[in-house]
Amino acid sequence: MWTPTKTTKYGVALYNWRGDTRYGLPLEIGETVQILEECAGWFRGFTTKNRTVRGIFPSSYVQLKPCKIENEGLFESVIPLEDPVVREVTLVLREWGGIWKRLYVERETYKFNTLRKVMRELLEWRRQLLGGTLTSDQTRELKLRIINKVDWGNRKLGLDLVPRQGSHMVDPDTMSVIELYHVHVQSAENSQGASARGTLRRKEHKKVLTHHLYFSMRDFGHTIGEDVEIYFSLYDARHSQYLSERFLVRISKEGFSNYVEKLHSNCTIFTDLGNADLSKDLYMVAHVMRCGRMLYSDSGKNKACSTVYRRPHGVAVLCLAEATQDHSEESEMTFKVYQGEEKEFHQLHEQIIRNNKCSPLTGQPNYGIVASLRVLHGELSQVREEHPLLFKNICLTKKLGFSDVIMPGDVRNDLYLKLERGEFERGGKSTAKNIEVTILMLDAEGQPLEGCLFGAAGMDASSEYQSLIIYHYNSPSWAETIRLAIPIDKFYGSHVRLEFRHCSTREKNDKKLFGFAFVRLMEPGGATLQDGQHELYIYKCEDRAKLDTLSYLSLPSSAREPNSPGTPPFTRSHKEAVFVHSLLCSTKLTQNVDLLSLLQWKEHPERISEALGRVLRLGGEELVKFLQDILDALFSMFHTEDGNSTAHSGLVFQVLVSIFSLLEDPKFEHFKPVMDAYISGHFAAALVYKGLLSSVQHCADWVTAAEKQEPIMKCFRSLEYIFKFIIQSRLLFSRATAGQYEDSFKRDLYCVFAALNKMLSISSDVVLLSQVALLLSISAVFEQLVAVLPVLEVARLTCQMLDSLPREPPPELMRSKLTAIKNIVTSQLFQDDESRNLLLTTICRHLRVHLARREELRACTDILGELLSFLYKRAHDTNKVNNCIHHDVETLCLSTLDILIQTILIVIDSSCPNLGCLVGCLIGLLQLLDEYHYSRLWEELTHGGERKPLKDFLLRVFLVFRDLVRQEIFPPDWLVIRMQANNIILRSLQELAQPLAFRFLHGSFDSQLWSTYFNLAVAYLTQPSLQLEQFSEVKREKVVEKYGDMRVLMGFQILSMWSHLGERKLDFIPGMVGPFLEVTLVPESELRKATLHIFFDMMECEQRARGSFKSVESELIDKLDILISENKGDDEYRQLFNTILLDRVQSEDPTWKDSGTAFITSVTRLLERLLDYRSVIQGDENRDKRMSCTVNLLNFYKNEFNRKEMYLRYIYKLHDLHLAAENYTEAGFTMKLYADQLGWGATTLPPDHAHPQQPEWQRKELLYHQIIHYFDRGKCWEKGIPLCKELAVLYESRLYDYAKLSHILRTQARFLDNILTQLRPEPEYFRVGFYGLSFPLFVRNKLFIYRGLEYERIGAFTQRLQTEFPSAQILMKNSPPDETIISSEGQFIQICNVKPIPEEGSLGYGMTEVPERIVAFYLVNDVRKFTFDRPLHRGPVDRENEFKSLWIERTLLTTEAKLPGILRWFEVIEKRTELLAPVQFACETMQSVERELRKLVAQYTAEPHRNINPFSMRLQGIIDANVMGGITKYEEAFLTSEFSRQNPDAIPHVNRLRSLILDQMSVLESGLLLHGQLAPAGVQPLHKRLIERFTQLKQGLGPLARQRTIHQDSIINSPLPPLPTNEKQRPATLETAGSRISHTDSEGQMEDEGFYTRVDGAPPPIPQREVRPRSVGYGTTPPRPTHQRSLSKPISPKLPLRHSLPTPTDGSDQTNMRNSWSEPGPEPAPPLPPRGCTPDKRESNTSSIGPPAPPKRLTHKRTSEWNTEDDTEQQSDPNDLRDSGISTASLSDFQSHLTNLNNLSYEDFEPRARCNDVMNISPPTVINALNVSLTNFSNSTFQSSHTFQSSFQEISPPPIPPKAHQDTPSAPSTLERVTSRSQISGHTENYTVPKLQTLSVASDTESSV
Repeated sequence: MWTPTKTTKYGVALYNWRGDTRYGLPLEIGETVQILEECAGWFRGFTTKNRTVRGIFPSSYVQLKPCKIENEGLFESVIPLEDPVVREVTLVLREWGGIWKRLYVERETYKFNTLRKVMRELLEWRRQLLGGTLTSDQTRELKLRIINKVDWGNRKLGLDLVPRQGSHMVDPDTMSVIELYHVHVQSAENSQGASARGTLRRKEHKKVLTHHLYFSMRDFGHTIGEDVEIYFSLYDARHSQYLSERFLVRISKEGFSNYVEKLHSNCTIFTDLGNADLSKDLYMVAHVMRCGRMLYSDSGKNKACSTVYRRPHGVAVLCLAEATQDHSEESEMTFKVYQGEEKEFHQLHEQIIRNNKCSPLTGQPNYGIVASLRVLHGELSQVREEHPLLFKNICLTKKLGFSDVIMPGDVRNDLYLKLERGEFERGGKSTAKNIEVTILMLDAEGQPLEGCLFGAAGMDASSEYQSLIIYHYNSPSWAETIRLAIPIDKFYGSHVRLEFRHCSTREKNDKKLFGFAFVRLMEPGGATLQDGQHELYIYKCEDRAKLDTLSYLSLPSSAREPNSPGTPPFTRSHKEAVFVHSLLCSTKLTQNVDLLSLLQWKEHPERISEALGRVLRLGGEELVKFLQDILDALFSMFHTEDGNSTAHSGLVFQVLVSIFSLLEDPKFEHFKPVMDAYISGHFAAALVYKGLLSSVQHCADWVTAAEKQEPIMKCFRSLEYIFKFIIQSRLLFSRATAGQYEDSFKRDLYCVFAALNKMLSISSDVVLLSQVALLLSISAVFEQLVAVLPVLEVARLTCQMLDSLPREPPPELMRSKLTAIKNIVTSQLFQDDESRNLLLTTICRHLRVHLARREELRACTDILGELLSFLYKRAHDTNKVNNCIHHDVETLCLSTLDILIQTILIVIDSSCPNLGCLVGCLIGLLQLLDEYHYSRLWEELTHGGERKPLKDFLLRVFLVFRDLVRQEIFPPDWLVIRMQANNIILRSLQELAQPLAFRFLHGSFDSQLWSTYFNLAVAYLTQPSLQLEQFSEVKREKVVEKYGDMRVLMGFQILSMWSHLGERKLDFIPGMVGPFLEVTLVPESELRKATLHIFFDMMECEQRARGSFKSVESELIDKLDILISENKGDDEYRQLFNTILLDRVQSEDPTWKDSGTAFITSVTRLLERLLDYRSVIQGDENRDKRMSCTVNLLNFYKNEFNRKEMYLRYIYKLHDLHLAAENYTEAGFTMKLYADQLGWGATTLPPDHAHPQQPEWQRKELLYHQIIHYFDRGKCWEKGIPLCKELAVLYESRLYDYAKLSHILRTQARFLDNILTQLRPEPEYFRVGFYGLSFPLFVRNKLFIYRGLEYERIGAFTQRLQTEFPSAQILMKNSPPDETIISSEGQFIQICNVKPIPEEGSLGYGMTEVPERIVAFYLVNDVRKFTFDRPLHRGPVDRENEFKSLWIERTLLTTEAKLPGILRWFEVIEKRTELLAPVQFACETMQSVERELRKLVAQYTAEPHRNINPFSMRLQGIIDANVMGGITKYEEAFLTSEFSRQNPDAIPHVNRLRSLILDQMSVLESGLLLHGQLAPAGVQPLHKRLIERFTQLKQGLGPLARQRTIHQDSIINSPLPPLPTNEKQRPATLETAGSRISHTDSEGQMEDEGFYTRVDGAPPPIPQREVRPRSVGYGTTPPRPTHQRSLSKPISPKLPLRHSLPTPTDGSDQTNMRNSWSEPGPEPAPPLPPRGCTPDKRESNTSSIGPPAPPKRLTHKRTSEWNTEDDTEQQSDPNDLRDSGISTASLSDFQSHLTNLNNLSYEDFEPRARCNDVMNISPPTVINALNVSLTNFSNSTFQSSHTFQSSFQEISPPPIPPKAHQDTPSAPSTLERVTSRSQISGHTENYTVPKLQTLSVASDTESSV
């Protein structure tokens, strides 16, 4: 039994599950599921990815996770209880995963790889977080790294910004909108700063005052042989001084790597560096000292020596500028060690820095000290927390001096003593001394102070230190600094003694004492030794024991001490001295005598004034160190014991103020807590408040009289601490006296504030700075006053002070006032409910003034933001209603809402930097308002019965809201705040709409207000940020889960308001039709269903009021056209529009039902066309589709709605499309549509986008000239001539403009000349069927006739269509598609050639004899009827004579308009089919061949000098036809008694065929006679052969041919006679145009090889294969010879024809062969050849553009595909051919070429030779026949090449015209091509001379036509 789960609610799929059980829910690994019920190991629920699908799944496949359940029950939501950062990473990875896949598909390689790397890092970090093995510091750092990486990725991918506080996303419901805005700003800054590594770029280190340098010595590259000490210190080269004490690293003589004294002994941290220290002049100086023998040369000797000397060895310097700039990473650096003279050792580092030449240390000169460095930022305690491991067991190297920031807890007591140099006497010796200095630390009793002396950091503490030794030098400079850390109690009386010894190199182990010096650490007055250099006396002493008596302490240590009387115990050496430098860094001791005199004022009362004056000049460091003692002393001096002032009170107050001012300095701001602790814990002066109050009042009263404002400014700046002491003092007094003198205190206090207010009211530049200082500090004072005054009293004082300011304050004072207000708002005073209301009223009053003037908007928005954040938090902190907060919101709303809206309205269009803040404040204020607040607002605005203020307010609100939703106030990626703002605006609009319905509708209707509201509502609903369909799935889920679809709520609000209007709806018709239409187009079905009813209301309303709904109709059509083109609307909308409105019309049955139904239906059809048009609006491949859709719309607007302006708009669109495609003829016809709308009247037409305002006749004239120009460019001169005539009448009869008349007549004459002289390629026409439901509606399951481009054959045309419909499949058959194809979801295209049939009554119809040049145009233009044939076999097929069963299915198609027209294609509107019997087709073939022959005879009789080659070739093709026996096959098939007996109906056709054969024999005889007369000597052998074959043909005809026999010579190897052909019966004029007949190029060699011209001079050399120029479109695969040699064994005739055809993979020509029938017309048809011959594919590459190869089909299916036919009786015959794809044109194509070549000029041939007909696959028998006829001549007559050449000498052919789209060199001569082919073929055959001659004749056949 299924039971609802209580806690088991959330889980993650661990495995994939296919859900292969009933109700199963498929799961993918990693999917999250929400569980609803459970039952026996199964769960029921849904995946969070798709909440609509619910199902069951095994519980073992899911890992349960803890979660929190909200809204338990039907709409419960589950929130996982996991780390928010882990949860966010999970969601981010899911969202990025989809984007990552998209990047892969789009081949965005760089982005793909980068995103993959980032996602892997996030996965790894997420695993680390979930592992739970990190410390809290590591976890925090990792989370920051993760969120920085996520933000960086989101920004790079263009995703939304995630607002954060720290590392956690914020919940917008927990804060005010203005606070949310500031979070967004901060998050955007952080996101911009995030780098690809996921780390934040560190901000400028100037914001951090303290830095530290981590240093670690990694290696020392020298082996010295003795122990080495290296002292590292920081050096400031700019000031030539050391910044830090020294840090020591010891290295044993074995080397650095073998020496480990203790852990981290080679690491330190140089602490407390300031910003100024991290400059480019910072260096690390390393002093290398050798510890061993005196001389380095002795170190190798085996002398036993226990004495160790510290000797200088070398110096290394490292510039730290680079290391300090890289603030995050540890960098490793190397620096060399240099040597110099010993006496220069102390300044060798300066010489190295100045690049003076120094010699590097011997050994490895390029190697030295290797060290790594890293800069750490922040206070030392903070850095220690951030890097706990770094600070473990490490010694700190302190700065020489205090840091820039002195922390109160810092305790330091260090005295640095630098042993600088000494001056010593030689002492009578020839050599100088080797002087070593021993420094000892001794207390007052002379005992050594153990553990107080540090030679360097890293060195153990001791009581003495030995200096280094400079060899044989009496003026040594040591420059060694030691640190003395002496306890305070030992400091007094302690001294430092320096003992000087000479170290002889001769005397063993002897260091001989010869003198000493000393220095006291504290002066007699109690001050510590002064900083600076000290020259110390050197006293002679050679006995160490004498020093222990401390008798020398009675002597002066330096010149500053007086000489003591009496005999000194030691003699001073007057010529000798030693120089030391001291520096005190102590928070306990002072060197300042002035400070000591102040602290000891009671001992010398007469010096108080002097001491106070000196203290004023003291530095802050000394004062803060002794803050408590100083304050105690000052307050003791401030008043007498009874509380009265003293003589020094004024000066004491001045010192106090200066100390308080110190605390504002960033260096000492950390001492504020120390001061507060002193006030609360140590301060005890209970009477001081009187004096302090009077002092402050004195400052305020005398502010104008004071010469210097600085002390008064300091006083006002320090008011916070002054009043803290005043209040604490009063509290102490009140506590001690039980509240005495309370009134007196208050009176004094009020007097002080009265004086301050008076001072603030003065308008003077003199006091301006003092006023500013007062305002900046006063808020803290008011906060303190609450301790001694009632809160309301303090609030009143505050308001009085704010109101006392001048009305027009200077900008500085205004800014200070606003700062003070902001401080008040953030103070504790504002949090009290009683005082807040009073303060809020005053603050709002001041804000109104500044907002109205738009002054200091930033400060105003900051104050408003603080107010709103405070009120929001207070309102949401407690569950109960807080009446005070409610009242405060009302105050704020009534005071600032209207002025805030006005301000935004003014600045919203300017680039105001504070606009975001202002809008955030407005939205935040609206967020706080409830129904009560709005009602109070309406009352306030309608006070006194006036409605205008309310109307103005509403209008301003609506305008501001409209601008907010239209403009990008917030950046597009700020999704969270945009959604929150939209939600608040939606709630506000619900309230703002109430006054519209109740105050501006009945009785006082305001259409402007209502219209603004509706436009706002529409703008809100259609704004981009609410269009959820465009969001990603994750983003959409987030928005819907939190806010729902706000568009739906807004839509219902619009409906509600619309329903309130009643009869007033008419005022919004048609104005609101467009906006409401925009609403209904939003792709949300619920919204559409709700709002579409508005249109019914509009129609009904207008119908009732005006009798029709024309304005609704007109506006709806206009706006639909615009909105659909803006990519709005879809097919679902079209269906909803139709069904919902029709249902309303049908159900309510209004009087206008019929017109309404018709209108709705029309609009639905318009929608269909507009959607079709929009879907193809982009892309060059959709240009033809755009044309179709444009014509559909154009016709629709003309026929359905009669909208002339829309009609013209689409005419121009169609015109532009045609121009871009260079369809000039179609462009002309398109513009003629416009011209036909116009007359020759004088009516003035308004301007359109192409013409100015002008008379009607003038525009028509312009259009006519434009159309004539297009017809001229499109070579459609016949259509331009009537327009020229019409213009000629205009110029001659109306305008009398003979100049224009002359021009137009010349144009007309030029057109007539062009018709007679210009070459115009005949267009090909194609039948195209689009089948399948995936096609757009405008072509789906329809037939079209396409007019091809110039020279475009079916291959190129097919390729063009496939580009336009890339997913379509080409049907390989011409048989009608079955129902499965028509109703399938795919796309199928069927293409074939069709032949045009001239229109009845046209010149091409052949009613009269018309010159061929004139009639040629009408044969293929101005046509709308087309035909194509499909051969099929009926009955048994005779393998010896297939003509017996070859029937022709002829189809007649009629289009909706003539071609050419406004398109290059039109839909077929009528289709008829008829069958032609075999004997009828034979008659047609014979008739066409006879007429063509007659035409040739007539031509050559009239022009005997024409090139004879076409004539020879045609005669040869008819007479010498070896294909299946020629005319004999017709005789066998049809001229037998058996055929007549079996087919009595065919007897008339049999008789006609017999007559035609006889007629043809007669024509052949006359043709041969003429040929014999004209043939030159080179052609005579061919002529003789023709005569011989003709005789044989006549004899073969038997009784049919009783003609006279012409004598002829015997011709060796003569082939069989040709088969005569016939052509379909057609009018005489039609049949004389041989050039009209379409060609198929399946047997391409005939077409290309047949065109030869005579050449002047010697024939060109035969080109080699590789240098042969290629035709345009020459393919990549070389043609392969597949024809049969005459000597080879023929293929068995019993092989089925299907397998003799090339397969789709057979070489490059397969793209041009197709299992379909397309070249329909009545082409000459010779008898079918024997089966089983392979077609010649040598011409496979001659087409200009080869179409793509058809898809491969399985071999085992082919037979069945070839055997489909209606007649089912013969289907069992495997050799039976049904609808086999053999067109009649293909069957007789070799004859048709011969026929056509006689009538074509050379120019006609070349283009055709390059265009293969893709749709026609000719039977191989035809091709084989042609091959046989050619190869039979190969051995006979090709030897007579000279004779052949002579036949070319008569007339040169015309030049080859340029080919369309030809981009390769011109094709080679025909002879070259034939020769090349013969070489390529791989055969050694030669073509006969007659063959080449006949081929050559064709070039000149039409030169005279």
